Amino acid sequence: MQGLPITVRRSLELIGIYFLGVIIYVGQGIITPLLTAFFIAILLLPSYRFFRKRKLPETIAISFSLLMLVIILGLLIWFFSAQFSRLIEDFPQIKHNVMMHLNSLSGWINEKTNFSTERQLALINEQSNKLLNYAGGFLGGAAASLTSIFIFVGLLPIYIFLLLFYKNLLLRFVFMWFPENHHHKVEEVLRESEIIIKSYLIGLLIQISYITFLLGFSLMIIGIKHALLIGIIFAILNLIPYIGALIGNIIGVLLTLSSSEDLWPVFAVLITIAVVQFLDNNILMPRIVGSKVKINALASIVGVIVGGALAGISGMFLSLPLIAVLKIVFDRTHHLQQWGVLFGDEKPKYSPMSFPVFRKKSKGVQRELEKENKIEPTEKK
Repeated sequence: MQGLPITVRRSLELIGIYFLGVIIYVGQGIITPLLTAFFIAILLLPSYRFFRKRKLPETIAISFSLLMLVIILGLLIWFFSAQFSRLIEDFPQIKHNVMMHLNSLSGWINEKTNFSTERQLALINEQSNKLLNYAGGFLGGAAASLTSIFIFVGLLPIYIFLLLFYKNLLLRFVFMWFPENHHHKVEEVLRESEIIIKSYLIGLLIQISYITFLLGFSLMIIGIKHALLIGIIFAILNLIPYIGALIGNIIGVLLTLSSSEDLWPVFAVLITIAVVQFLDNNILMPRIVGSKVKINALASIVGVIVGGALAGISGMFLSLPLIAVLKIVFDRTHHLQQWGVLFGDEKPKYSPMSFPVFRKKSKGVQRELEKENKIEPTEKK
């Protein structure tokens, strides 16, 4: 590609992005579990290496690492089931509270707009019928969705085991794609990708834990019902940047409204979530994950939306670590550095329109921008 005109190179890049999106969309059933298994396998590398240092056979070391993962997932499922069983036990009270809030809302609407209760009931019945028809169609495809979920869950441990078992073979495959004089760059990208992915994923696990603890126990002290359930739901949804936090707030409000006859708990929940989110965004998460690779807010939101459109919910969760890896690759590929700039958060203080130095791909300029934006270089490990 080096001898091609720049317009041809840019056209090939855009065509490549288009076909990559088509491949992900068409092959999401194959790519999503493989990509998920890849990230989890990297997360399990420290435990695998720990067991290997103890002279355990490779298959035993991988099996022990997978067993630890299964135990953690089993505990999470047990916690969720315990919280949801409490929610189901309170269903009669929830039904009573929901009807009370709906009646209050109906009276307020009638008072402010002269929209009678009878007309409101007619509208609710009409919308309920539409919702039931939609639910019927949704349940019609539930069997296929459930089957795909079982296939996904069944393939995941197999993929993780095989990725760890054949990691040396896969690494050799990657190196053989590039000429020998580029192998040092390939090694640098691979090492940094491993560090970034481990840092990011371990940081997310820690984030889920402390958000659940802080939010759940704060709401419990205030006296909010189902406090831990609100905490864990918000913590998991918060993994989806920006969009997840909004959905988590809505679910927290709905759970609180359905569990209480008063309105003050709703404001208590919203204020508590805002405080926990402020601590998470400004104090805790930056210290835990660090600032080795920063993805700007625009790239994060677009990445989450595109990931969701191409591969559903799993695509939304996988979008950020994938963008982080792509940024590492782009930053170290001369002809693709502009894409790394587009994803990154190394914002110049002054406009490139007035200061031509910011138009260049110079490594020195990039290092200065990283210093200005307090982005730490990734250390080799």
